Amino acid sequence: MTRPEVLRIGNASGFYGDRFDAVREMLTGGELDVLTGDYLAELTMLILGRDRLKDPAAGYAKTFLRQMETGLGLAHDKGVKIVTNAGGLNPAGLATALRELAQRLGIPVKVGHVQGDDLIGNGQWPEGTLTANAYLGGSGITACLDAGADVVVTGRVTDAALVTGPAAHWFGWGPEAYDELAGAVVAGHVLECGTQATGGNYSFFGAHDVRRPGFPLAEIHADGSSVITKHPGTGGVVDTGTVTAQLLYETGSARYAGPDVTARLDTVVLTQDGPDRVLVSGVRGEEPPPTLKTGLTRIGGWRNEVVFVLTGLDVEEKADLVRGQVEDALDAAKGRPAQVRWELARADREDAATEETASALLRLVVRDPDAEKVGRAVSGAAVELALGSYPGFHVTAPPGKGAPYGVFSARYVAAAEAAHVAVLPDGRTQPVPPAVRTRPLDPVPEPELPRPLPSGPTRRAPLGLVAGARSGDKGGDANVGLWVRTDEAWRWLAHHLTEARLRELLPETRDLPVTRTVLPHLRALNFTVTGLLGEGVASQSRFDPQAKALGEWLRSRHTDIPEGLL
Repeated sequence: MTRPEVLRIGNASGFYGDRFDAVREMLTGGELDVLTGDYLAELTMLILGRDRLKDPAAGYAKTFLRQMETGLGLAHDKGVKIVTNAGGLNPAGLATALRELAQRLGIPVKVGHVQGDDLIGNGQWPEGTLTANAYLGGSGITACLDAGADVVVTGRVTDAALVTGPAAHWFGWGPEAYDELAGAVVAGHVLECGTQATGGNYSFFGAHDVRRPGFPLAEIHADGSSVITKHPGTGGVVDTGTVTAQLLYETGSARYAGPDVTARLDTVVLTQDGPDRVLVSGVRGEEPPPTLKTGLTRIGGWRNEVVFVLTGLDVEEKADLVRGQVEDALDAAKGRPAQVRWELARADREDAATEETASALLRLVVRDPDAEKVGRAVSGAAVELALGSYPGFHVTAPPGKGAPYGVFSARYVAAAEAAHVAVLPDGRTQPVPPAVRTRPLDPVPEPELPRPLPSGPTRRAPLGLVAGARSGDKGGDANVGLWVRTDEAWRWLAHHLTEARLRELLPETRDLPVTRTVLPHLRALNFTVTGLLGEGVASQSRFDPQAKALGEWLRSRHTDIPEGLL
């Protein structure tokens, strides 16, 4: 049978907990060939690891199985393949549960799965490591689809592999079709976070109705180019801005590396191709690196938090008083917590009309390997001050005994260390060899910058009046990408927003390594801030532990902007 020239591949989940009805919406809202779902954030692996400790048969995304109670029948009726990483730490268990569900529903579904990412027994990981999973590519998915699978579930694969695997199956791409695979990687990166590509979390949201954005889909062509769009009649918007924002999300250098191919983000060209249609073209690919990223999670220790509410006058003095009282109590305890952090958030207003808007928050966070040191010693120190501290003393919630926190880190292993295997629908196993040709991830020289704008009058104003932003986390590092919508604005931004300027605008970054990547085709800059997030999202080391709002903070900062751009 000759397949159509275009592969229509959609997304129905950007994280474990995304909109439950999205599977039904995508299967009933328009034409699709493949439906994908991404359930595995770094934090999710820790959650699933703790689930598996309690029950060895657990470890996969149970939400997906519930979605399939109606989704399997809809997909079968429409001839749509389903590909998802919801298998988590137990793809074989999820595959078995899906077969049992299909049998109970009377739906003839062929299920394959991919395994080999779980390396917990393969290496000498740090003591206490809970999970160790390599990021596999899409070749195992391709093998399952080639063998006739209707549903493919995986463990830890790269987010883009959910698209590269089906695309290679559909078009018959070989492992060295680098440009084609790179195009599919870029499409997969745009789709992976669901509605972030269709107006969700978008800097310029005020220009569109994004109350309930539809989920995205990509129309992929045999040359690797694609059109990003969404089903007709769904909410949100797809334009070059929303796609640029998602392209910048959680990326680093211009070489976007994966086990299938390294995509060159500095070659991506976006063109508006009609309402809610963006053409992605020009993507070039290179050989993948010789190593696989491996995500490790572990329980890092114990954590407790108390938030004191400071209302009205003398906020700084009230904060000093209670901070000193708690510090004295901690020093007098049997053992002071290893980490004690205070943060005063001045959200209060002068002459406020409500008590809440007259109040600031003083946040205390403590961490220690010993649960006792963050438990009663801390909660007691706070509670005992209730009648003997600053006027108006109260806290946002009763202090507790503390809770364990997690740590995410990354290691890199030789690709051959992961026994990548496709388990076909008939039960046969097919090993997936690592790439034969590889290439180290050398830095990309900074491209030539555009001519700077001629000097002229400037005005002190928020950066966000000119630039959009999106930010996120990769382990303990944060990235923030910014883009502008005109060539004139790009001529200014490319020269104005240097690494040094970023450190001035974001004081938290001043003592940290900052790396700038220039992406001229996108009129964009991407900054990686190493170590901003401490030991990763699960450790909750800062107010915004995943750096989701770091870009919006940057947009709110004032800088000297040419008046002609305002």
